[in-house]
Amino acid sequence: MEIELAAYPHPWTRGIFSDCLRVGYDCWGLQAGTALTGYTVFTRATGESHLLNLCVAPDRLRRGLGRILLDHARRMSAASGCRYMFLEVRPSNEAAIGLYRANGFVMVGERPAYYADGEGREDAIVMRCEL
Repeated sequence: MEIELAAYPHPWTRGIFSDCLRVGYDCWGLQAGTALTGYTVFTRATGESHLLNLCVAPDRLRRGLGRILLDHARRMSAASGCRYMFLEVRPSNEAAIGLYRANGFVMVGERPAYYADGEGREDAIVMRCEL
């Protein structure tokens, strides 16, 4: 939870993480020694993968860890027969959008008022890549 709380103004709750584990979503962590430095949560079904969360500790950004996590999720998804990976991202999260674009994701749509925001709602950009 420390990384999630430090990384996002509107972080996932402990309950959301627990629900993801309970239903069997893929949850993978990246460690440096004994310290968790990042993680990803994704699900695979009916030939598609959905990246739900990818997070790197704020003090470990710009070191390629996000790419490592994304590559792992993509490889696992492709190995299980998924043809595409989808995700939602805040338009204000320019660093994440850059990572996704650099790794073959393209914008395929929007979800209006998808994210809670301190002063209202923020749309989501829907992105997809072929695996």
